[in-house]
This record gives sequence, C-alpha cells and structure tokens, in this order.
Amino acid sequence: MPVHRSGTTGRALLAAVAALLTTPALLLARPDGASAADIPADPPPPAPAPAPARGTAYMGMGIIEHDGQGDPPRTDRAPQTEGVDVSGHQGNVNWVALWSSGVDWAYTKATEGTSYKNPYFARQYNGAYDAGLIRGAYHFAAPDGSSGASQADYFVDNGGGWSRDGKTLPGVLDIEWNPYGAACYGKTRSQMVDWIGDFLETYRSRTGRDALIYTATSWWKTCTGNYPGFAATNPLWIPRYSSSVGELPAGWGFQTIWQYTSTGPIVGDHNRFNGALDRVQALANG
Repeated sequence: MPVHRSGTTGRALLAAVAALLTTPALLLARPDGASAADIPADPPPPAPAPAPARGTAYMGMGIIEHDGQGDPPRTDRAPQTEGVDVSGHQGNVNWVALWSSGVDWAYTKATEGTSYKNPYFARQYNGAYDAGLIRGAYHFAAPDGSSGASQADYFVDNGGGWSRDGKTLPGVLDIEWNPYGAACYGKTRSQMVDWIGDFLETYRSRTGRDALIYTATSWWKTCTGNYPGFAATNPLWIPRYSSSVGELPAGWGFQTIWQYTSTGPIVGDHNRFNGALDRVQALANG
C-alpha cells in the first residue's frame, strides 16, 4: 500500500482550491448581479487647481470661497448710488451701456504689487470718464512682495493719483485673501497692520487724500486681529454677496461702498455707494 507524504498532499489541495476561487464563474456575485471583476477601480483624486498667475487678481476674487453668497439685496434701500469695479480680465468695457443702465461711478484696477500694470487701464479709466462716470483707481495689495510704501508709490506713479477735477475718486487699497498662497501673505497680524499703515501714509503724502480700504470682515479679523485704527480716516469698501452688508470690521460704524454681487449686468462686479450722487461727488472733491 503506497504511503502519501502529507506535506505534498496539503500543498496540492491548497493549489486546487486557489484555482477554483479564481475561476471567473465562481467569483462572488454582488446583489445587482455584477461580479467583483466588474467593479471599476476608484478614480485618482483630482489634482489641486494651479495658483493663478501673478497680476491676475481682482476685487472680490476669494469672497465666495471664504464667505459664500446669499440672496440679493433689496432694491428699496435709499439713497444709494450704483457703481462698478473692473480689472484687466474684463478688457474693453461698454461704459455707455453702463451709464445708461444707471451706473454713476467706477473703479478700475491700476496695479498689483510693484510689477503689474493693468494693460487695459487707460482705456477703462478714461472710458468711464468720457461716458460721464466719476472714476477712480485701485491697487491689489501683495504684502509678501514688497513694502507698503513702495507699492503705494508704484500705484500713484501708474494711475493711482488724484486730481481735484470733481470726476476723480481717491485711490483704493484692495487688501483681501491671497489668491496665490498663504491667506495673510506670511505676515503676523502686527506686521500686516504695519504694512497697511505704511501704504496708507505714503499714499496720503503723495496725493493729499486718504485712500479707501477694500476688505472683507472675515479677512480683516484673521489677518489684522480686527484692528480698528484706520476707521477714523480711511473709508471702508466692504464685499458681501448677500441681502445685507453684515458685520463690519472693528472701528467702522458704516460702509462707504458695498460690493454686493459679482454677477451683475455687463461687467459683473456691482456696488452701492452709501449715499446719493452728491455724496459720491463730495468724496471726489475731497
């Protein structure tokens, strides 16, 4: 009678079972009738969106991402004066159509940091003036690139100045979420306050006017610690895409301008000046 070696038999039996389990007909079926072989592999996670190119930032670029948006504001708030803000990505603007629709003032992006100038600035800035709008210029701050003073100088030298002609508004410092990296541009709260103060002081010394500050309450709290010290001299421009302006940064009891939507007619970014047209003219006249 032959003698079988248990080790060889065990290995043969395991191999036979493994062959049966990998036979397609014997694969375990899912309740919907599909086999495990039919289940597609999980797709790879999406690649992070690349950072935008330097110079392409504009007012309110990160507002929806950080603050969301709600219902549009009521139209029976009185008196408020409609305005728009534009930058290079909007190209040639139909200013006559905007003026005919009830828009009375406009701000155009002039500069960013100390190396970017809006290539459409002259056409946009002068086009608004020629159509009868009161116009002004804004600077998109890049505190991680150079000092506040150097950026204020660059702004004034490249369209951000002011003249007492009754049609030119004082410049705006657009300081908001960093579209290129760290939200607060790598600065501590005290460093950020110093940077902003440096810009504002230089702008005033160059033009004789106090610049407006465009900022979101959420960013101001995060990156300046809700510093109240500029409210006494610098008018506030607040972005909030909702039915009300919401909470303001510390120190300001009211906003001068409210950017209430990024999807308005003709150019998208629409705003309300907190007062009638004569108040816009008063700001322009200093």
